[in-house]
Amino acid sequence: MKRLLICWIGFADVKAAKNNDPSVLGPIGQAVAALDFDEIHLLSDLADEREPLYLDWVKPRTPADVFLYPAKLSGPTQFGEIYQAAVKVVEEAKKRHPDNISLTFHLSPGTPAMAAVWIILGKTRFPATLIESSLQQGVKTASVPFDISAEFIPDLLRQPDERLEKLASGLPPQTPAFESIIHHSRVMTRVITKARYIAPRSVPVLIEGESGTGKELLARAIHGASPRRNNPFVAVNCGAIPNELVESELFGHEKGSFTGADKPRQGYFEAANTGTLFLDEIGELPPDSQVKLLRTLQEKEIVRVGATSPVKLDVRIIAATNRNLIEETSNGRFRVDLFYRLAVAVLRLPPLRERPGDTGLLVDRLLDQINQESADEPGYAPKKISVSAKNLLLQHTWPGNVRELQNTLRRAAIWSTGAVLDVEDIRDALLPDASAKDDNLLNQPLGDGFNLIEMTDKISRHYIDRALKEAHGNKTKAAQLVGLSNYQTFANWMKKYGVE
Repeated sequence: MKRLLICWIGFADVKAAKNNDPSVLGPIGQAVAALDFDEIHLLSDLADEREPLYLDWVKPRTPADVFLYPAKLSGPTQFGEIYQAAVKVVEEAKKRHPDNISLTFHLSPGTPAMAAVWIILGKTRFPATLIESSLQQGVKTASVPFDISAEFIPDLLRQPDERLEKLASGLPPQTPAFESIIHHSRVMTRVITKARYIAPRSVPVLIEGESGTGKELLARAIHGASPRRNNPFVAVNCGAIPNELVESELFGHEKGSFTGADKPRQGYFEAANTGTLFLDEIGELPPDSQVKLLRTLQEKEIVRVGATSPVKLDVRIIAATNRNLIEETSNGRFRVDLFYRLAVAVLRLPPLRERPGDTGLLVDRLLDQINQESADEPGYAPKKISVSAKNLLLQHTWPGNVRELQNTLRRAAIWSTGAVLDVEDIRDALLPDASAKDDNLLNQPLGDGFNLIEMTDKISRHYIDRALKEAHGNKTKAAQLVGLSNYQTFANWMKKYGVE
């Protein structure tokens, strides 16, 4: 196992090198004199001859290999720049040694902001030993008596997105409608910014996203921030309507228009008049219904089943789908002209695994909601969640997104007998990953088209893709998950099996 020391060069270190006093070593000198390391990785924002001066001074004092990483900071307390520089050095060091390494971060050299970043990294993304040193007490392990929830936190440290700030300066006034959408990540901030721009207008909106990402919640927020907010919001699940009833449900029918139509009935379009009609899972509509929906959008009128006279309407359409409608149109399963009629404003909701920083916020808010909803249930006690249990939730890929997270917390809260949800409570509440089932791979019938090469390729492709997702794109970690020797071997397997 390689032992690596990583830290900034501080002014006390440079001073020790200049004075060349054997009794004053500086924080880094103390560390290399007291502890054994195989490599020392030094970051420096010094812009003059002090860097080579310090390297010449420290190298004879340690048998370890010493590496220097110049990092230009605009200021000593620029958390975002410090974070990015530190992550880059750690990742480069890990690439040099894709197998087992032991990381040590030195908190004493540099500014308090640099020390804070090392604590964050050492407690979350890159588990490490934290050390500190002083003339009085020498070198010792730093006592940081808490765990930091393992959020992926660059968003907290980066400089603000100037472009987004410029966009936001021209936004309509903030409304309560969007406050229910819990987010911190930049990707969700962009979606909400676009939604706020489009909310006051009456143009159609198409919301794309995986199941459970909150498409209806966003649609309701858009309606709530629009001039139609005091008028009806009607939500329709197109995939839940039998094909033979789609027209009647959407457009209504007259008495006697078909068997069972014993009285006139208003459809969803009429019910939503002057308001918003939310057509969820619009990609499930059958082709003949797509034609009639297109005409309704073009003419702004409907004709009830069994009627001859059209009814003029003023309805805003917000459609949603978990399919890729561009692909659906190219495959002939969705009308191109209807797609472009709906896709005036397109909002793509990212899956939860692509929303860094949001999962922790959602865990807290959803658990509060569950506690409030369950307060009157017999025997229910309000739940809190331990740091380790929260970290387990943050590491999950959430194929069912926010809905799956909410249901997992609800199950854990119901089953737990204690006041604090721990790791075992969360493990018991997590559902098996449906994508990980083996399809009875060990019991496939032989002959009749069975192909061993295709079968092994399928297995390899599945686990390479799964490891990459669970490692959040980190090839070194993904390689470890599947037992490959290093990240380069893993990258070769990705290329071989077409995994991106």
